Amino acid sequence: MEKRDATKRGTGRAGEDIAAGFLEKNGYRISERNYRCPIGEIDIVARDKNDLVFVEVKTRRSADLGYPEQAVGIKKQKKISKLALWYLQEKRLNGVRTRFDVVAVMMQPSGNDIRLIKNAFDFVSF
Repeated sequence: MEKRDATKRGTGRAGEDIAAGFLEKNGYRISERNYRCPIGEIDIVARDKNDLVFVEVKTRRSADLGYPEQAVGIKKQKKISKLALWYLQEKRLNGVRTRFDVVAVMMQPSGNDIRLIKNAFDFVSF
């Protein structure tokens, strides 16, 4: 189990690196990666024009478990929403336009398939 966890973390970290590069090439300015607070972690916080964007990165090496973006269900959306509020309060960012994007990375031998889903979900109250 420990080896699988380490592989999962490695895949996740590689996917986040790929996603960050992809976002930067598409005009996003990365503010933070792996922002941590007592209630969890946000993969990427970035600026896209006038929006502050909270980005969840999901990475898979195969479609056996479904597409990466399918792993961002309602429970995960609530968690990310809660983390976003924490971030905004901690950084004292009142009145800033925000949104939630998902970057789905499928790492394959033939090359990476990267999908950016802008406004992937709305804020979910908890």
